[in-house]
Amino acid sequence: MSSPDNGAPRRRLSPRRRAQRIRAVQYAVLIAVIGAAVLFADWSQVGRTFFDPGLMRDTVAHGLWRALWNTLVYTAGGFVIGLVAGTLLALMRLSDVAPYRWLATIYIEFFRGLPALVVFMAFSLLPLAFPGLAMPWPPYGTVWAALGIVGSAYMAETIRAGIQAVPRGQIEAARSLGMTSGQAMWQVTLPQAFRIMIPPLTNELIMLIKDSSLVFIVGLSAANFDLTKFGRAAANSNVNITPLVVAGLGYLIITLPLSIIVRRMEASASKGR
Repeated sequence: MSSPDNGAPRRRLSPRRRAQRIRAVQYAVLIAVIGAAVLFADWSQVGRTFFDPGLMRDTVAHGLWRALWNTLVYTAGGFVIGLVAGTLLALMRLSDVAPYRWLATIYIEFFRGLPALVVFMAFSLLPLAFPGLAMPWPPYGTVWAALGIVGSAYMAETIRAGIQAVPRGQIEAARSLGMTSGQAMWQVTLPQAFRIMIPPLTNELIMLIKDSSLVFIVGLSAANFDLTKFGRAAANSNVNITPLVVAGLGYLIITLPLSIIVRRMEASASKGR
């Protein structure tokens, strides 16, 4: 005699139960990987290669802070140029003059499609193509121009989205008070748009900080090393990766506070909606 349950359909797992099982499998895999690393890694060799205390002290004492300062200077200059150029490009994208829109679109799509490495290589080779050309304040002028071009293409789209996020009624109210379209843009729309754009622009700043690691292509003296170039030079001379770890910590000193600020601004903005 057959069991009465033979023809009954099998019960499906609920979505919540399925998600719990998937998480359990993921945790098990993670624990297995960590356990394998703990059991099979040569931790003394890892410590000597990546976290040599004496080499850490020497790296910090012999040039880290100068490299950190150079990284900040390179990034700040590139960000200012990118912000100014990005604002102009965004206004051109929103212009009623078709050639302005076309030029801005070509520029933005071209430089957003190029790796930052290619832009830095192009700037480093400009003197070969134009022998009389010299960027001001070398090497800062070259780095600022390269970072500014890379950043402006991305900032332009961020700024354009911020301008379009301002309620249309604000512009109409400004025009009803007798302002021209230019006055309404500069005195009403842009100030409100930049308040909206602060979190994404801060993310662009973080990206530029990391892109500044490409300045080694330009060719720098030791006094002008950024964090990455400084860490690579120290790692090569000591045949040890510890200086690169210290350089990475230098980047985190800059980027982590900015990331925290962005998260708090986004959280406060979402509460205000």
